[in-house]
Amino acid sequence: MRALVSVSNKEGLIPFVEGLIEQGIEIVSTGGTKRAIEEAGLKVTGISEVTGFPEILDGRVKTLHPNIHGGLLAIRANADHQAQIEEHQITPIDFVVVNLYPFKETISHADVTFEEAIENIDIGGPSMLRSAAKNHASVTVAVDPADYGTILEELKASGVVADETKRRLAAKVFRHTAAYDTLIAQYLTDMTEEEYPESYTVTYTKKQTLRYGENPHQQAAFYEVPIGDPSTIAKAKQLHGKELSFNNINDADAALQIIHEFDEPAVVAVKHTNPCGVGVGKTLAEAYQLAYEADPVSIFGGIVATNQEVDAETAQKLREIFLEIIIAPSFSEEALVILTEKKNLRLLQVEPKTIATKIQKRIQSVSGGALVQQEDHYGFDNAELKVATKREPTEAEWADLKLGWQIVKHVKSNAIVLAKGNQTIGVGAGQMNRVGAAKIALEQAGDKVAGSSLASDAFFPMSDTVEAAAKAGVTAIIQPGGSIRDQESIDKADEYGIAMVLTGVRHFKH
Repeated sequence: MRALVSVSNKEGLIPFVEGLIEQGIEIVSTGGTKRAIEEAGLKVTGISEVTGFPEILDGRVKTLHPNIHGGLLAIRANADHQAQIEEHQITPIDFVVVNLYPFKETISHADVTFEEAIENIDIGGPSMLRSAAKNHASVTVAVDPADYGTILEELKASGVVADETKRRLAAKVFRHTAAYDTLIAQYLTDMTEEEYPESYTVTYTKKQTLRYGENPHQQAAFYEVPIGDPSTIAKAKQLHGKELSFNNINDADAALQIIHEFDEPAVVAVKHTNPCGVGVGKTLAEAYQLAYEADPVSIFGGIVATNQEVDAETAQKLREIFLEIIIAPSFSEEALVILTEKKNLRLLQVEPKTIATKIQKRIQSVSGGALVQQEDHYGFDNAELKVATKREPTEAEWADLKLGWQIVKHVKSNAIVLAKGNQTIGVGAGQMNRVGAAKIALEQAGDKVAGSSLASDAFFPMSDTVEAAAKAGVTAIIQPGGSIRDQESIDKADEYGIAMVLTGVRHFKH
């Protein structure tokens, strides 16, 4: 029997090759892998001895040869195939152990050149893997060092690798090459700046198996992109607490999306992916107190995200109530001592958001397909603001309008957010009509509503929301505008002395 071994990842290589040799298997290898095997004192045949042809073009061509692929693809039970490889003196290859040029690692470097990326596109490796995986009834193929032990165990036990194992390994190979090709396709597509090509391929790497999904009867797993933004939930470092659940991860992602809106010290509390309280302060402790007071009922059992290091003062406040998760760029030593007293409290460290050079895509699955769109990065500073009413907002109202606008884009539509004095005081989410969302937010705000500002994720189709807000005590409104009945809402605002700002930009979130 013969094994072709050519790996960039040398993990576990020598013990595995030793095990194959002990089973009487001849080793054929190339380049650096061949040198590593020889340096270990093991017998190995060079690829040129098999092909009768030297490696050429700086190693670009070495295994693309009939003596290799004939040995891989010949069906053992096909008499005609066997006659042909005997005629051409081709020796069957029974094992292929290959992993690929480090394309992902290469393009992960910020200073990588286009030429370096291209040279790390493997051609011979995927070709051998695909040939072996196609003919897995006769060929055992390994792309992952984690599978070496299973192969050796089965060889030692019975002299062969089980058909079920070979099929499983073949499936793994095609997943591996598909992911590899996807990264290359994504890289080159980005170079061409083609946003929505005729086919859209993505690949994810499994991060963890979850106990269950949204509900206990649903199975689930968590996957991450191979090259990811360090400020995302997929790259979070868990410092303490129980394992994250499906809903934890989903809620934590929502919290991060919101906290990235702020530069000043801010705290966001999230429940079921909607913000229930947001506070901005001169210190983190002040910001947390405002977020907590925004809705002290809903924050219970929620997730809190900050954009500053959690200090001891803030940690003392955080430990006073039951929280599922606290997310921060860092925790002081004193804060960790305080918070880790709670055995199950999950502490996640996530790097601060950096300025994105490219707007990312968000993928949403639907029955039979997927919707792909740009992330909603349009913020308050991007909007062309227009004061539509007779009265302009005061300086304090402008601050409240900005906070409401930063938050309402992250609330499920239809959405209304009330803000006052550096905190949200009412959030109406996911209602079938806008005035319904407003009524929820106004009721939640209670006595705080007087002098507050209201933000809406989309235009008012009629003036009823403005009237409800005015009667409750709201003094300023920010909304996209764009309704054929805009003037009705503007007139209603003027009637009550409300300042209304139009942004021209809607923030639906479904």
